[in-house]
Amino acid sequence: MSQASVLIISDDTEFARTVAAGWQAEKHLPEITLATSDVWYPSGADGYGLVIVGPVHHLKPSEIFLALGFSPTTAVLYVSGDEKEAALLRADCPQLLIIPRHDGWTRNLITVSSEALRRVEAVSRAQRAERQALESQRYATLGRYMLEVRPSVNNALTSVVGNADLLLLEPARISGDSREQVQAIHTMALRLNEIMQRFSSLASEVRASEKESQGETEGTVPRLLGQH
Repeated sequence: MSQASVLIISDDTEFARTVAAGWQAEKHLPEITLATSDVWYPSGADGYGLVIVGPVHHLKPSEIFLALGFSPTTAVLYVSGDEKEAALLRADCPQLLIIPRHDGWTRNLITVSSEALRRVEAVSRAQRAERQALESQRYATLGRYMLEVRPSVNNALTSVVGNADLLLLEPARISGDSREQVQAIHTMALRLNEIMQRFSSLASEVRASEKESQGETEGTVPRLLGQH
C-alpha cells in the first residue's frame, strides 16, 4: 500500500503536535502536513487521504467543512470539545467523522483515522480498477473493430500493391518523377501489409491464449469442487 497522506488544520500548535506524536508508535506512519486556518485554502487539501480539523480561531469549523466538501477519496475528521457544536455538525454534515475531545481522545483519533485511511485507499483502488477496466474495454473494442475490418484492409492493400506492380513493370507509361511516387506508394503499401500480418499473428496468439486459459479454468473448477 502506498504511504497515506494526512493534512492537519489547526491553530493550536499543541493539538497538532499531539496528533503527529500519536502516530509515531503506529506501524504505518502517514505523511503528515500541518496548516493553520489563516493560511489554509480548499485546493490545498487535494491529494490528501485524510483531513483532520482541530481547534481553529480564524475560521469556523463549518466554513472549513463547507469549503472542503466530501469526497469518497478524502475522509474528513473533526476533533470537537463542544458537544452541542458536534451535534449540529452531525446533522449538517453526516459524512463528517467527529471525535469528542475527552480523556483518551488521541487514541480514538488514531484508531478512527487509520480505519478511514484504509477505506479511502480501498475506494481509490476500486476507482483505479474501474478506470483500467474501462480502458481495457476501449482497447478490446478497438481490437474487435480491427479484426472486423482486416479483410477489407488486406483487399485494399492487395489492390494497391498489384496496380503499383503493373505500373512499375511498364516504365514507358510513367515519367521519372511519377515512377518515384508509384515506388513510394508500393513500398508503403507493402509496409502496411506487413503491419496487418503482424496484427493477424497477434490476434491468433491472443485467441490461443484465451482458449488455453479457459481450458485451465474449466479443469480447475471440477477439481476444487471435488475436494469438498
